[in-house]
Amino acid sequence: MTLPALKRPIVGIDLGGTNMQIGVVGPGYKLIGREKAKTRAKQGHQAVIERIAEGVRIACAQAGVPVSKLGAVGIGAPGAIDAATGMVIQAPNLRWTRVPLAKMLQEMLKVRVAVTNDVRAAALGEHALGAGKGVRDMICVWIGTGVGGGLILNDQLYTGHFNAAGEIGHMTILTGAPPGGTSLEQNCSRTAIVDRIIRLIKTGHKSMIPDMLEGEPLDGESVKARIVADAYAKGDEVTRLVVNDAAKHIGIAVASLSSALSMQRVVLGGGLTEAMGDALVRPVREAFASAVYPHINRKCEIIKTKLEADAGVFGAAVYAMRAGGKRG
Repeated sequence: MTLPALKRPIVGIDLGGTNMQIGVVGPGYKLIGREKAKTRAKQGHQAVIERIAEGVRIACAQAGVPVSKLGAVGIGAPGAIDAATGMVIQAPNLRWTRVPLAKMLQEMLKVRVAVTNDVRAAALGEHALGAGKGVRDMICVWIGTGVGGGLILNDQLYTGHFNAAGEIGHMTILTGAPPGGTSLEQNCSRTAIVDRIIRLIKTGHKSMIPDMLEGEPLDGESVKARIVADAYAKGDEVTRLVVNDAAKHIGIAVASLSSALSMQRVVLGGGLTEAMGDALVRPVREAFASAVYPHINRKCEIIKTKLEADAGVFGAAVYAMRAGGKRG
């Protein structure tokens, strides 16, 4: 993907269920201003969108760029998106259903707004400026609160006939599991990994994680990605058992996709990948190599994100610049 020179700065926003990252992307596709804020989804979509608008103003002030001089604002939002209208059709992490995000934010900022899925945005960012630069065919898999995906095929973001491609986390991997435990996301997200670790600890399996929490409760809020990464690095048996099992399933799922699509590269990202690095990438790569077909597809590179937490910010900006909110 060759990016043209920016005529005017563009704001990229990575909207998550917990935090939002806002960046002003200027000449040379460099971040020249940024803001981070809590999403606070429980307050409702109106409050969240007002907080986004305020974050854009703060980031622009830091960059020395009036909001009125922006070329566009791009947002990567979780869930199902109607890209033509910029509506968030359904976003469980935000508790949103049919929220006209682009329209509402555009009215607040008086700047064109384009909305896409958050991991699609991250895929665009990595493809244009990060770990996928120069690659024509790649898969992005983001492992965090859920498991998200994005596909780049023939140097373009692939969205499919119904504009819904890339929902890797919702692939069924365990057909015989009880409801709520069949998909990749339900078994391999950071949320699922932490839940399983906690269940094992509470049923008598020994682990160093309770001591690492320093008095905090043993729950999903306290056991963060860095705790999992630290316990894994120190050889905690429970953590290694659960993480390696999840990595195996991720590797096999990606191998299935690559067997069908013959991909050049797979980029792993998200909070757990950022925290663990090669400790997570390595078992994914091993499981991939054992499952992919034919053997020539083993040449597919599996690497971690280069842009890390900024992938969604850059990708949302690239999306706004290239797609103009019409597709993807």
